[in-house]
Amino acid sequence: MTGDVGDRAAPTVHQLRMFLVLAEELHFGRAAARLYMSQPALSRQLSALERRLGVELVSRTSRSTSITAAGLSILPDARMVVHAMRRLQRLAGEHTRGLAGRVVIGTVGAEATMAHTVTILDEVRRRHPALELDVRLLGLGDQYLSLSTGEADLVFCRPPAAEDIRTLHLNSEPRVVCVAADDPLAEKDSVRLADLDDRVVVSFPPECPKVWRDFWAADPRPSGVPVRYGPVVSDVESLFALIARGGMIGFQPSAARNLFPRPGIKYLDVVDLSPCTSALAWHVTAENRPVVVAVRQAALAAWQSKG
Repeated sequence: MTGDVGDRAAPTVHQLRMFLVLAEELHFGRAAARLYMSQPALSRQLSALERRLGVELVSRTSRSTSITAAGLSILPDARMVVHAMRRLQRLAGEHTRGLAGRVVIGTVGAEATMAHTVTILDEVRRRHPALELDVRLLGLGDQYLSLSTGEADLVFCRPPAAEDIRTLHLNSEPRVVCVAADDPLAEKDSVRLADLDDRVVVSFPPECPKVWRDFWAADPRPSGVPVRYGPVVSDVESLFALIARGGMIGFQPSAARNLFPRPGIKYLDVVDLSPCTSALAWHVTAENRPVVVAVRQAALAAWQSKG
């Protein structure tokens, strides 16, 4: 497909969204079903998108559907455009409807049950009864990524966060180390980081910011010994299951002792390990969105009233 770019109409966001769904399904029938449209209509829209872009995006045969090299190259930008339009529509809706829409709030691990989280959500409901709170449990790799993509408006999380994420500090507590119950260290009540230098640390997904992964692996160590990393886990339950099998450790907030009692796991104090914090987080581009401002203000009011 060739032609002057200036002579072609720009693709629509709807066409890009259809292309993204097809790229996930790699099957016109399944993609059409997800989009609530007929397969021929989807095929026509994808052909129109290819004409508008001037490149072939999808390779179709009677037996398979695949994304071409050109299609793969535009996928990241297509996602950015679709996510940006979602944010634009949400922001415009907030200004026209006031705070009577929906706010998506993510939580990680047991953050949804923490006292500060419950207090803040109750305060948001009290202040804005018409605002629908959609509280979702996120995987470790999604906690900050969901803010960047617009899938979540705010997240209750455990910093540190990447530079494009803003946070409101809510609470501090010690970090503890989780070891297998049959680990020789399990006979102790507390350890020092040097006692853990020969242990393998469970790894976290690359979607988590490096500063976050380093913090929750206590990397670097005061001794200068390089941290050895083990398998990657995407959620807290997988972390505990891996540690219980033996040979690995992981670091958690001290609240995990009560929130995640598990057979085969022992929690130990680490006397020379810095504390961790709980926070409410949002993306820098969402700083002035009405729902984000409203939740932040409720969080400040709820926490100040407890002080």
